[in-house]
Parts: sequence; structure tokens; C-alpha cells
Amino acid sequence: MKPLSDTVVANLKAGMQMPDLEGTRYRIVRHLARGGMGSVWLAEDTVLERRVALKVLDLVAPTDGLPVRLLQEARILAGLEHPGIVPVHDAGTLADGRAFYCMKYVEGQTLAQHIANKSLPHKLRLLERIAEPLDFAHARGFIHRDLKPENIMIGAFGEVLVMDWGLAKVSSTGLKPAENGTAVPLQATHNSSRITAQGSVLGTPGYISPEQARGNTEVDHRTDIFSLGAILWFMLAGSAPGDPPVATSGVSPPLRAICEKALAPDPDARYQSAREMTTDIAHYLNGEPVSAYPEGVLERMGRVLARHRTAVILVAVYLLMRLLFILLARR
Repeated sequence: MKPLSDTVVANLKAGMQMPDLEGTRYRIVRHLARGGMGSVWLAEDTVLERRVALKVLDLVAPTDGLPVRLLQEARILAGLEHPGIVPVHDAGTLADGRAFYCMKYVEGQTLAQHIANKSLPHKLRLLERIAEPLDFAHARGFIHRDLKPENIMIGAFGEVLVMDWGLAKVSSTGLKPAENGTAVPLQATHNSSRITAQGSVLGTPGYISPEQARGNTEVDHRTDIFSLGAILWFMLAGSAPGDPPVATSGVSPPLRAICEKALAPDPDARYQSAREMTTDIAHYLNGEPVSAYPEGVLERMGRVLARHRTAVILVAVYLLMRLLFILLARR
């Protein structure tokens, strides 16, 4: 008997997990992807006549708080209204008992697909845009905890979206803006911070921080800074930190220093916010000093010359012409 291919097996599994949408406004179009808690399906909203994405819990016994975690992810996304975070339209329980939520369907590429053959400045500006929704979430006390290239989507019109907030939690030290504009402390007893058992390891090896890899549930937003540094290294070297780099030609000493600071084992030695990290990246792009890299005198002179190359060339040409004029005048 000829063995079934991986594609056939994956399609069979998807078919077995097809959700029962009876009694809902949605109609399944096709399977899109699998996640840690379930599957994502392309569906049609028959009322508004538009395509949406449905994230549906696998057809298993509701153990380990997975239905609670899935709906918690929906609530987190619903509370994070930002252009870089996919909006949620609906959530609930299907006729077959599975939890689900409905979100915008994003057509585009993953980060890895998008950056192929892209220039270094394009990659660095992309990293700045990835950091924007992350900084937005951190300011409201939410931590992603599973940042990786597969969870970054680039839309058809260039929009950058941070996906899959299924492992997100509330920081016990975070601040959430109140309705009157003042910031109020988030409660450490929020449901999302209690779903994960002490000692369990969540996230993706190569992109999670050392404290997260140890199973420490009391991580703060700086665990995402580590992951952001790992994504930057992936964009520059073509591999996750710790793996053999595919190419390091674009990793200059200042850029390497930015990565090393973001990837520091001690959270106190990392950038303390996504914005602080992207400020260094902006300085690098503008030919300015990078706080993570203590440059020498010669390096500083080279950077200044490179930044003001046109002016330097014009001054050099002017001085050369003056010298030639003086030499000719003496004859």
C-alpha cells in the first residue's frame, strides 16, 4: 500500500476538524492554517457578504482551559484597536461545542516570504512597524509572548500585522488607560494571567526569552523585547539566534550591538521598551550614533563622513580647485 503524503494527511485532519457552523451567519470556504489551540478557516459572512477568518478550537474535550484561553485571546484583540493588530468581529460557541472567534481575513505574506530579496533599509523600517503595535499593547499592559516571523503578516497593501495573541497575558505591572485619560494599574488576577500553570513553557524555541524558557509565568513586557531582537536577527542573518546564520553581510557592528542588547539574558540589560529599540534603529538609518554601540573615534569620523558624503565631496572638490588655481597662478 502506498503511504499517504503529508499533504493528504493534513487535509484529512482538517476535514475531520471542520467546524459545525449550523445556526451561524458563516459558511466555510477552506482551511487556512493550524495554530496552537485550533485551526483557522476562511469563511464567508453571509450577512455582510465578506470573507472573514474563523479561529476555531479543535474538536477535543475542553480540558486545560483551552476554550477560556481562546475566548480570552478574542477579548484581548478586541481591546487592542490598532492598525497593526487584526480586529475581531465576533466570538462565541458553535453548535458542536467548540469556542471560536471571527476576525478580519488578511491576504498577504508572512514576514519570511516578504523580506526575501528586500534591502537592508526596507527590513529595518519593517522592524520599526512591527514594534509599533507591540509598544501599543505593552502600554496597555498586554504581553504577546509568542512573537516570531510566522506571526507577522504583511498585507497586500503593505500593512504590517502582529498575529496570534493566543499566549498573550496581562502584565502585573502594566498600566491601562482609563476612560478619563488617566492610567490605572491592571489587576494581576486577570484571567489571562492565570491560565498557564507555573513551570509550563509556552512560545517558540529561538524566539522566547530565557526567563520564559525556564517556565517563569511572571515575565514582563521585556520578554517581547527579546523576541523582537530575535526577529531582527532573523531578518538580518536569515535564521533564529543560536542557529547557523544564512548570511551576515548586512550585520554591521552597530546592528549587531542592537541585536545583542535586545537579546541580553538579563531583562534589565535589554532595551526597556520597543520604542527605545526602534529609536536606535532610526538613528542607525539616519547615520546617527547608536546607544547600544560605543563607537571609536575613527568609526565616528567614518560615520559622520558617510552621513554628510555630498557635502564632504563638494568641499573637497572646492578645496582641490582652489589649490589648482593657486598653483597655476604662481606660474
